[in-house]
Amino acid sequence: MFTPIKKLVLLFLLGSSCAYAQRNFTIDETVYGPGKFAPKTFYALQWLATDDAISHLNEDYQKLIVREHKDNWAPRELIAVTDLQEAINETLPAEKITLKIFPPSYTWKSDRVFSFSVAGDKSTYTLDYDIRTKKATIVATIPSTALSPEYSWDNSNVAYLVGNNIEIVNRYGQTTQVTADTVDGIVNGSEYVHRQEFGINKGMWWSPDNRKLLYYRKDETMVTKYPLPQWDTRIATIKDIRYPMAGMKSEEVTLVVYNTETKQYVTLQTGEPKEQYLTTVTWDPSGEYIYVGVLNRGQDHLQLNQYNAQTGAFVKTLFEERSATWVEPQQPLIFLPQDADQFLYQTDKDGYNQLYLYDTSGKLLRHLGYEDIVVTAFQGFDSKGRKAYYIGAINKGLERHLFEVDLRSGKTKQLTTEGGVHEASISPSGRFICDQYSNLSTPNKISVLSGNGKKATVLLEADNPFIGTITLPHIEIREFTSADGKTPLNARITYPPHFDSSKKYPVMIYLYGGSHAQLVTDRWLGGVGYFDLYMAQKGYVVFTLDNRGSDARGRDFTRVTHRQLGEAEMADQLVGIRYLQSLPYIDRDKMGIFGWSFGGFMTTSLMTKHNDIFHAAVAGGPVMDWKYYEVMYGERYMDTPQENPEGYKKTSLLNKADQLKGNLLIIHGAQDPVVVQQHSMDFIEQCIKHGKQVDYFLYPTHEHNVSGKDRIHLYEKVARYFDLHLKN
Repeated sequence: MFTPIKKLVLLFLLGSSCAYAQRNFTIDETVYGPGKFAPKTFYALQWLATDDAISHLNEDYQKLIVREHKDNWAPRELIAVTDLQEAINETLPAEKITLKIFPPSYTWKSDRVFSFSVAGDKSTYTLDYDIRTKKATIVATIPSTALSPEYSWDNSNVAYLVGNNIEIVNRYGQTTQVTADTVDGIVNGSEYVHRQEFGINKGMWWSPDNRKLLYYRKDETMVTKYPLPQWDTRIATIKDIRYPMAGMKSEEVTLVVYNTETKQYVTLQTGEPKEQYLTTVTWDPSGEYIYVGVLNRGQDHLQLNQYNAQTGAFVKTLFEERSATWVEPQQPLIFLPQDADQFLYQTDKDGYNQLYLYDTSGKLLRHLGYEDIVVTAFQGFDSKGRKAYYIGAINKGLERHLFEVDLRSGKTKQLTTEGGVHEASISPSGRFICDQYSNLSTPNKISVLSGNGKKATVLLEADNPFIGTITLPHIEIREFTSADGKTPLNARITYPPHFDSSKKYPVMIYLYGGSHAQLVTDRWLGGVGYFDLYMAQKGYVVFTLDNRGSDARGRDFTRVTHRQLGEAEMADQLVGIRYLQSLPYIDRDKMGIFGWSFGGFMTTSLMTKHNDIFHAAVAGGPVMDWKYYEVMYGERYMDTPQENPEGYKKTSLLNKADQLKGNLLIIHGAQDPVVVQQHSMDFIEQCIKHGKQVDYFLYPTHEHNVSGKDRIHLYEKVARYFDLHLKN
């Protein structure tokens, strides 16, 4: 069954209603179109540090604009890139750095000083710029080859990586080498720990007093090396990566504290077994303690532990979280600004990822969740620290809105109301909201709202960027019911321009289907990709559905996939597919499917397990057998091959190659460190053994995704493959 979401139906009829000459996308615009046809916006939009004023760059990145409440948010030029250039020339006369645009990564430190970074020939500089004096001062200088810089809270120190080791430079230019490991497989300070699962996006943390650096130390010497052939020399060479496959030996990680004053090291006593995950790493505001979420390798038992930062000793377990499926911490603790003994913790243990208020004894003070809202981004506190703000997914995951929650009562308010996907933040005083949103029919709208969200001053309302240039397809968002008959599913249909229901059209289904991804939202164009638009303009009906297992719908929506990846997901995709097959304008003999990564796994699964549907398919970077996938992601959903042999057998495609029908093109990056090429090679070998023809294309220098100009080549290949098999 399906239900049309009428308020989200958008029929673009520009081709017949506009007098301007219009055209379809070129193949280059499938990659560069999002930048070329982006709706007008304010770049680098942010609040000043303490004032009710917002700043942003102008359209050509040449000026910094400020808008203040006292001036009714009227724009005023604050600084031009030429002013910044003069300050750089004066401060760094030997470097001869030329700014072509105003640095979009500027950050306000006060209402008159912002910081930014520039790169010279040998060094990268962080500068503070005073808008009143128009002077710049050097805050930090690091080598241009340095990676992952991490600044202390007062900018007196900056830690960075050189290879697998950490260095620190202080404000006086003095450099300290923190680690000097030379053993292959010992990695310090890297954010690439636990393969960046569990929300890990950094590998170093400064203490609140700016004197101690906490960092990951990863030992992967015991992890099997995986060879990646390199083709850039006459005799090919091998690049080895450490790749722990499901059920095999994994890395061992510790957390170390380095004291910049005493030069001493302390390792947190996180205990045994060594194969565990150290997550949600957070300094206590006092700097005396460190909190770590210790998650077992089975990923079904989390302990939030407190450690002494001076000695590394375990202090206590604040609380534990267990699950019959998996526990997946994604965010560090957030301490209340006015109460250092209380913090916010995010979890979906009660059904939806929401906020929970705890004290440092481990006592749950209050569940701050609201209805079935899924918290997607924490947005800070008000100036008194009594209220918290976050972006939450609502309307079955289609929309994002700003919410306010009172920390004492738990009372929650929705502050944005217009349907769509909002990016919103509160002013330092809490009196105003800077709100930017789009929906299927609204390209971009930026407003300043009153603190209660009821009064708005519109700053920008972008026009449709395609008018007069591009003949845009029709786009609809529809609702289906999952295969078990219980859960609404969101889907998007993109029709060819000048669609005629009396004709027959080929179909391209584009899917992903895996965790932490959502393809259909009520944002501009419904979240459709430009390649989808390109294919629709070529005469295809393009269909996408977010099945169970995908993002922003809560715990139960995801956990149904446990130990049998692809099964519930395929069942839901078939709901949409059967609907398409029922339509009189769909040519059932000309249906194609395209997916990458998990979507490649889904594509190949449907071509083998439901082999009577699709005449052509393209599977990019596909998982073919989960036993070849890495420990952290794979074991969360499938457990180990030893624990779940039937699940691995059921979901493997290597033993189903004999069922393949239709035309299948497999594309892989030869340097793929995520879904290693062995997946597709072993599947091809099975196809050969069973006499099944399959097409194969390799991108020799690319990893898991084909990027840059080569992506145009990829999309042209996919389009030609579908045209060859679905249009002739």
